[in-house]
Amino acid sequence: MANQNNTGMKRIWRATGFSWNGLKAAFTHEAAFRQELFAFVILAPLAFYLGNTSLQIAVMIGSLFLVLITELLNSAIEAVVDRTGKEHHELAGRAKDVASAAVFLSLVNAVVVWIIILIL
Repeated sequence: MANQNNTGMKRIWRATGFSWNGLKAAFTHEAAFRQELFAFVILAPLAFYLGNTSLQIAVMIGSLFLVLITELLNSAIEAVVDRTGKEHHELAGRAKDVASAAVFLSLVNAVVVWIIILIL
């Protein structure tokens, strides 16, 4: 059961710390996250220059955030699967493949969003 003494601002502060730890762990241990973060750092400011409206800018940046979020979830799934054992198991492989497919679809989504906004 969760610690019921952690309420209000104390809970928010602790949750923020856990989130920060997760971001640091992903940056330290996941090359794909570092690459996608690098792309975000380059493309997010570019969205302000290339987008014609606030909505276009928000959608362009939102699509980039979606890639990062999906990569974090993929990394979490991989860590849990690897923690349970290194021997090959069909379901473990499927979980990793499905998480990887989610990252792929988030990348396709970002590309499609940027193409639609910039070209059409």
